[in-house]
Amino acid sequence: MSEALKVEKREEHGTRHTRRLRQAGSVPVVLYGHGEETLSLKVAADHLEAALRHGARVVDLDGAVKEKAFIRALQWDPFGTHVLHVDLTRVSADERLQIEVPVILRGEAPGVKDGGHIEHLQHSVEIECLAIAIPEKLELRIGELKLDDALRADKIELPQGVTLLTDPETVIVHCVLAKEETEEEGAEGESAEPEIIGRKAEDEGEASEE
Repeated sequence: MSEALKVEKREEHGTRHTRRLRQAGSVPVVLYGHGEETLSLKVAADHLEAALRHGARVVDLDGAVKEKAFIRALQWDPFGTHVLHVDLTRVSADERLQIEVPVILRGEAPGVKDGGHIEHLQHSVEIECLAIAIPEKLELRIGELKLDDALRADKIELPQGVTLLTDPETVIVHCVLAKEETEEEGAEGESAEPEIIGRKAEDEGEASEE
């Protein structure tokens, strides 16, 4: 998925200028890769956040530069609500990238009706695909997942042109028996009388006095 981002050159650097830049509603950006010059840019924060909400991983830069770039890294504020800095790398339309993509579970597992509990163990996998065809997410259907069964990475539905790099034997999800407190354990807990510190010593003292 590709979104357009208008960028401008960033002439000033340093903590003070960066703070002013963010206060003005922009985010500092660094563009590098392909053996070309590293550029300091800026982008409107609201445009960047809109692209991220749409699941963009590759963007078409416009304005100061006109090229395609991959969102390599994002630095967020402590609350995880606003982007503070972006690293972009140049890519071409026919370039293949290695990237981690989230795995979403779809359907209802019959093992749940038999008292099972779904545990999603691996929430993302690594794939290789064209820069212009990065999937926002991958789906794993659990409609045949029975009690004490597991589904591995090789069961994930892969779009055409996508190669799985994660070990295909990696367990993504399994259905295990839900842990429940037995009646016997509950009864023991109810019948247990809390120990009163000092009672034994007092009783022994009373016995000796008699």
